[in-house]
Order: sequence, then C-alpha cells, then structure tokens
Amino acid sequence: MAKLSQINRNKKREKMVAQYASKRAALKTKAEDMSVPPEERFVARLKLAKLPRNSSKTRIKHRCELSGRSKGYYRKLKVSRIALRDLANFGQVPGMTKASW
Repeated sequence: MAKLSQINRNKKREKMVAQYASKRAALKTKAEDMSVPPEERFVARLKLAKLPRNSSKTRIKHRCELSGRSKGYYRKLKVSRIALRDLANFGQVPGMTKASW
C-alpha cells in the first residue's frame, strides 16, 4: 500500500486539473495562435505561468485504484500488476486465467 499522503496529493492534483482545465486551455490556444499580436501572446504565456503548477495535467501520476501503487500500472484497467494478479487468481477478471504449462 502506498503512503496515504501520496495518494491524497495525487487526488488533490486531479481536482486542480479539473478546476483549471478550461482556463488553461483558453490561455494555451491564445498563446499558440499566430494571428494574435505577439504582445497578447506573451501576456497569455505569463498568465499561464502564474497558474498553479499542480493544475497541469502532466503532474498527475498514474496510481492503482486498489493499492495506490505507481509502478507496474495498467492504464486500461487502472490497477497495478500485483493487484491484477490477485484479482485474476480470485476469478474477478473475466476471461483471465493463470498461465500453466
């Protein structure tokens, strides 16, 4: 189990990303639009830099929904490899069986 503080920090980042998503997208489009004068683009870049760092989507770390583990994470299932194996052993993942040869 990951530290609870790490899990909570990641959840806080997810909330901030959702909160600032529209504002960040508007500023990004304005900053990258070449038809806008350079001064306005520069001001948009400065405003973008003033936003909280944790409001950026790249700051979110993928974590297992069950254990909070960050490594060995399957994006499609949103669980770590260890949690996936436990679920598969108990038959809770449809179509997945333990390999034997």
